[in-house]
Amino acid sequence: MDFAYVAAGAASGLLIGLTGVGGGALMTPVLLLVFGVAPANAVATDLWFAAITKLVAVLRHRRQAAVDWPVVRRLWLGSLPVALFAAVMAGMGAQLGKRAWLTQAIGLMVCLAALSLLFGPWLLRKAAAAPLDAAQPPPRWQAALTVCAGGGIGGAVALTSVGAGSLGVVLLMAIYRRRLSPQQVVLADLVHAIPLAMVAGLAYAGMGQVNERMLGLLLLGSLPAAWVGSHLAHLLPPRRLQVALAGVLLLVGVKSAMS
Repeated sequence: MDFAYVAAGAASGLLIGLTGVGGGALMTPVLLLVFGVAPANAVATDLWFAAITKLVAVLRHRRQAAVDWPVVRRLWLGSLPVALFAAVMAGMGAQLGKRAWLTQAIGLMVCLAALSLLFGPWLLRKAAAAPLDAAQPPPRWQAALTVCAGGGIGGAVALTSVGAGSLGVVLLMAIYRRRLSPQQVVLADLVHAIPLAMVAGLAYAGMGQVNERMLGLLLLGSLPAAWVGSHLAHLLPPRRLQVALAGVLLLVGVKSAMS
């Protein structure tokens, strides 16, 4: 069983290194469907798994773009308190691990992640073609909408561990289409996701929901595999890998949602 956890972490880490995605959206369903982990424990453990692996991704992406801190702070203003509240409420549920609705919610979020893989690159290309105009005064609704978007992402991540990447990039592209470059969108989403996962993960950990041994085994496989994947990315067609991963996630998401 130990080797199986290491292998699952390695597979997820390799996908993250090759394509930049696939961590939370893939790991939580694997823990649920393959290893039979209770939903609350799967979510709690995967939150820490995602936070640590995304920290590595941030170090790579910072070489290509600068962090737009005002945007990230607005996201945190909405996401962190909502995530903390949602995680505490979820962790306090005595029968949370036995409720089918949580597995179904995870399945729906995984399906959204798959759709974002299919259409996200198209949105990024479209945004890259649009001229940036950071000097133009932002719309009045922009800041408030960013906080609300952060709140929605925070609730989704705290309950399912899925959503920071799949929802964050799409929402940022829609709200800041003429302010952020595609590289800045990806970096802002990653920087926002790390404290978000940690806040929710700390709430779950305080209630004994995180499986530290399982987390260690997953990271033992994922971290070196992510490093290898990042160096092999230029040798393989990442778009084909993303499409293939999206197909797998759709199947897994539908299976989880119907369970």
